[in-house]
Amino acid sequence: MRKGWEIKSLGDVCEFQNGFAFKSNKYKDTGLPVLRITNIQNENLETKKIVFFDPSDYKENFDKYKVEYGDLVVAMSGATTGKIGVNQTDTVFYLNQRVGKFIPRKNILKTYLFYFLSTNVEESLRISAGAAQPNLSTEQIKNFKIPIPPISEQQEIVSILDDAFESIERAKSNAEQNLKNAKELFNVYLHKYFTNKEDGWEEKSLKEVAEYFNGLTYSPKNVSNEGMIVLRSSNIQDGKLDFKDIVRVEIKVKEKIIVRDGDILMCSRNGSQSLVGKTAAINNLSEVMTFGTFMMIIRSEYNPYLAWFFKSTAFKNQISSGENPMINQITRYMLDEISLSFPPVKIQNEIVSQLDSLSDEIKKIESIYQQKLNDLEELKKSILQKAFNGELKISKISA
Repeated sequence: MRKGWEIKSLGDVCEFQNGFAFKSNKYKDTGLPVLRITNIQNENLETKKIVFFDPSDYKENFDKYKVEYGDLVVAMSGATTGKIGVNQTDTVFYLNQRVGKFIPRKNILKTYLFYFLSTNVEESLRISAGAAQPNLSTEQIKNFKIPIPPISEQQEIVSILDDAFESIERAKSNAEQNLKNAKELFNVYLHKYFTNKEDGWEEKSLKEVAEYFNGLTYSPKNVSNEGMIVLRSSNIQDGKLDFKDIVRVEIKVKEKIIVRDGDILMCSRNGSQSLVGKTAAINNLSEVMTFGTFMMIIRSEYNPYLAWFFKSTAFKNQISSGENPMINQITRYMLDEISLSFPPVKIQNEIVSQLDSLSDEIKKIESIYQQKLNDLEELKKSILQKAFNGELKISKISA
């Protein structure tokens, strides 16, 4: 630790204001906005899921619960325990219970406090609270230890971190844009192939070339540790089958809905619109499996070609057009209306081979850029660690 630095408790260098216990049955559609845990996102406060209250419903002075521009808050319970956020909006929130606000005193800069809390606060606060305790109390937060250099050094640390993180964020933005460009390029190729109108290509409806049907309906009493695997939406991850989360059932299953190698599994219904239409090719199964009623199997001799079609914007544009701009389900009748261009089988095979190769190259590019993003995040953590261990080169050392 650098000379002149002190280790203090958070309670010594800032006040901490816990939230008010608003009653959820008194939330309104308009009024004063409540800051809940869910509003703390990516070190900011988001305004998409705000609820409101009417102060006349309570006998309370709410001034101390205000969260104004620049205020620093923390989530004190739930899956996001320890998440830090700064109000960078024009909205004045009011603290809900289990959200706390830090009010720095004169011997600590707010930005220095923010940087420190954003280093490893989630892990450290949980350790200070006890590994088995998901919630944090005001007292535990106040007892959390923080290194305090003189104000002049805090100012220089903040300046160094601002410059370093601006460069890191710029590099991350470039990597993310390159990653986005690679994915968009691949989608352009997909769209081109499946909207082709060359001589010798035929426009066919999906119902002409494939059969498709929903899967097994079962109840919780059918679930068993020893039964047959039922494929569900969670078993489709990144366009492939994933067996980390499986359900087995003991129930009679019709032969038709036992999946086969070469089938395409599609999520046909889900509460999350982003999952509807997701597909995975079924190959090299290790055991007999079926699929759930909210899923669909597409079965066709053209499945290698269709598997890429279902990932294309040509399919997405058709399935979400007309009366279905925002789909929560895909029915057999909707698939009946889908059409696409079919080249001769030889060209189909060439297209599939080209797309397979291009997909592999895109995944390599994605892996490179994802590693770069991971490295940049590790660099950020390393710089923060050095800053609060007194290891940064600081020129303005106070006497």
